[in-house]
Amino acid sequence: MSFAIVVSGQGMQHAEMLPWLAEDDIVRAMQRMLGIDDWRACARDPVWAGRNANAQVLLTGLALAAWAQLAPHLPAPAAVAGYSVGELAAFAVAGVFDADTALGLARHRAALMDRAAGANATGLMGVSGVSQSLLERMCEEFGLVVAIRNGIDSVVLGGLQAMLPRAVEAAERQGAHAVLLNVQVASHTPWMAEAARGFAAHVEPLSFRAAGMPLFSDAEGRVVQPPQLKHALAMQIDHPVRWDECMEGIAGRRVACVLEIGPGQALARLWNSRYADTPARSVDEFRSAEAIVRHVRKLLPTGP
Repeated sequence: MSFAIVVSGQGMQHAEMLPWLAEDDIVRAMQRMLGIDDWRACARDPVWAGRNANAQVLLTGLALAAWAQLAPHLPAPAAVAGYSVGELAAFAVAGVFDADTALGLARHRAALMDRAAGANATGLMGVSGVSQSLLERMCEEFGLVVAIRNGIDSVVLGGLQAMLPRAVEAAERQGAHAVLLNVQVASHTPWMAEAARGFAAHVEPLSFRAAGMPLFSDAEGRVVQPPQLKHALAMQIDHPVRWDECMEGIAGRRVACVLEIGPGQALARLWNSRYADTPARSVDEFRSAEAIVRHVRKLLPTGP
């Protein structure tokens, strides 16, 4: 029995995230790609941090740097999955491609999505504690679509930016919890169809390796071989993220614990609300890499 890794997506990035993370080759490569010298200084500007072209590269690079600094001290994970853009780092953790390829894919993915979003100003909102009937009414009234399924009553909705604040207010009046996300495109919705087609064409000639560990895709469940991996990465851009199913797949591996790689604790909280007997924590909660390693090793069964 080992542990699982889940990689965060966009929306929670901030300047103080991952306080223990050291500058390494991956961080420096990420900063060069973004044309910056200090990612923390840049992330203090919420406009910069929320810009799609910055956030996707930033979060991919930081997740891969974090894992590179932890991996030598931990056993191989029993499963890995990434949430939205976190899927790029998850694929790299599973050995499908290297960190440089992941960063390049993040930059290309963001550019395609920004281009597809150019015709319409779109965004995302999170809503929880919502009934199916209320969800259907909101989607119909405000022209929204489900972008991410986190659980029975927790979803992320995509729509036009002009409609999202009104939808948040309507959800809160009905007793739900709703919040606008710091994301400037309606990821995982039909608004991104052009981006998905462009990304599929971009990855087609690239050399992918078969996943070296159980890898769960947002769009297709467990994925292993290169053709399936390429299709899954492109498909999730304009299809809903089925995170509830990713969690089910990981739970089926009977892991000892789950470690979230990235900013915030959103994925760890989702997991803990559903699988309380298998603890999940985020690396963003810790002050040192050594403390993270001790936490994971303490929860793993000891050998004979």
